Amino acid sequence: MYIRLASIAIAAVLALGAQEQPEKDSLVKADAGAPDATHADDYVVPPGTKVPLSMINSISTKTAGEGERIYLETVFPILANGRVVIPPGSYVAGTVTDVKRPGRVHGRGELYIRFDSLTLPNGVTRDFRARMGSLDGRAAETLDKSEGKIKSEGNKAGDLKTIGEAAGAGATIGGLGGASAGHAGMGAGIGAAAGATAGLIGVLLSRGPDAVLAKGTTMEMVLDRPLQFAGTELDFGNSMQRPRGADGPGPLPSKKAGMNRRFPL
Repeated sequence: MYIRLASIAIAAVLALGAQEQPEKDSLVKADAGAPDATHADDYVVPPGTKVPLSMINSISTKTAGEGERIYLETVFPILANGRVVIPPGSYVAGTVTDVKRPGRVHGRGELYIRFDSLTLPNGVTRDFRARMGSLDGRAAETLDKSEGKIKSEGNKAGDLKTIGEAAGAGATIGGLGGASAGHAGMGAGIGAAAGATAGLIGVLLSRGPDAVLAKGTTMEMVLDRPLQFAGTELDFGNSMQRPRGADGPGPLPSKKAGMNRRFPL
């Protein structure tokens, strides 16, 4: 009798377990297919996205110091899921992380820039860390993408021009002085050597061109992490618009063609 009762109890437990298992499976499947309600309306700008920017202020290796802030604005809309999430006129703030002035004999001015935050026109802000991906092709400066370093142009041609002009002026003066003494050729040679020496000294005591990011210079910022926005954060209907027409002239032209060396200040 006891054996029969035990068999009945075991059968009842097995039947109950078999009935509960489909219910659990159905709950698991329902949970897996349902979207996360807290992220259903989110818009994500993925890492690696390039955001075109324009400089609002100007910085230079001549005056900038480590920790100085730079200010830029976006110039092209960035979309996610077919919706504009970063409209033109959004603000980007960055920091100068290192500055190197150009040397007197060789070397170039160097700037290191880091992007720190984004503020949409409606005031929504995101903090991040991003690097520069490209620099205005009109600029004389160059970008080392591997190190995030902006380098000023070299001036070897300007150095040679300075020495040559000084030598020519010395030769003219020496030739005139030598002619009065009856040794025009010797005077010209001595004057040329003296002029070249003076020009070389001027080159050695002068710094090369500084690296400059002028107001209006364009560049690309490359995101290193995703930027996530809720749909409610992307209402730009009542946003303040920045007055247009305040853009600067853009990057400074190359100084190689007409640059003369001067003694440093």
